[in-house]
Amino acid sequence: MSLVTVSLGSNIEPARHIRLCLDALADTFGSLKISRVFESEPVGFKDRRNFFNLVVAFQSDWTPGELQAWAKQLEAEHGRTPDMAKYSARALDIDLLTVGDMCGNVDGIALPRAEISHNAFVLQPLAELLPASCHPHCRTPYATLWAEFSLGSQRLWAIDFEWRGVWISQADPLPRQALAR
Repeated sequence: MSLVTVSLGSNIEPARHIRLCLDALADTFGSLKISRVFESEPVGFKDRRNFFNLVVAFQSDWTPGELQAWAKQLEAEHGRTPDMAKYSARALDIDLLTVGDMCGNVDGIALPRAEISHNAFVLQPLAELLPASCHPHCRTPYATLWAEFSLGSQRLWAIDFEWRGVWISQADPLPRQALAR
């Protein structure tokens, strides 16, 4: 069994689709460790609807290829197809971030995913969820990577979010600018 981390995102009925994705993950993989949910402004998208983003960790003995195929099937069930433009609105985006300590091209998938160290909407929830865990390639703890991260124009903030009758995320009482760190 390996610890798998995935990033979830949505900007079309995001609360509904994130909840349905969490249901599917729990039904398939069992116990989940879930970050807070963050709202973020779209980066590179013409559609200006904000995204909901979070990171989920779970144990699995599936290969990266099996995990990726499962994620793409679930995305398709939520209306996302491979022919959609890269920066188009989406009901569900599931990105495989890590599978244990695997590094390199495994089953045609680059691991760990490069976006970990490039996007605040991936790194902040990952750093909060697994602060002492190390990035498989550079071996630096996620909390350290987040502390050293330069936000630039990226903005995100924690939001209140409930799943299966439990509050898994609550907004910080701080101003949005302060949340970016």
